[in-house]
Amino acid sequence: MSEDGLDPVIHAPARLRIAVTLAALPDGDNLSFTTLQDLIGLTPGNLITHLRKLEDAGYVTTHRSGSGVTARTSVALTGSGRTALEHYTAVLRQLLDSASQPQARDARQQEFQAGS
Repeated sequence: MSEDGLDPVIHAPARLRIAVTLAALPDGDNLSFTTLQDLIGLTPGNLITHLRKLEDAGYVTTHRSGSGVTARTSVALTGSGRTALEHYTAVLRQLLDSASQPQARDARQQEFQAGS
């Protein structure tokens, strides 16, 4: 976790889009690699790289079935991934809420000015 509590694995924009897209599915459902690629708009190489980072963190699973022309890779969000995304969004909401509160905003401005 970063200082502000945002998970750096999920925080990357492409990985956040992947996690949110998979979280929109019912528990246990998955998307094919190509469908996810079309929805997210990443090249195959970029998607593989981001999926690997999410998989290393335990946030997604990938399953390859078939071979050759009939090969299909499916991608699903794990329970840990769903929990991590829920925590990420809660922390982000708190940060955004505190930014809109005048006292917190004034304190941050004073900290910024003192650091300049």
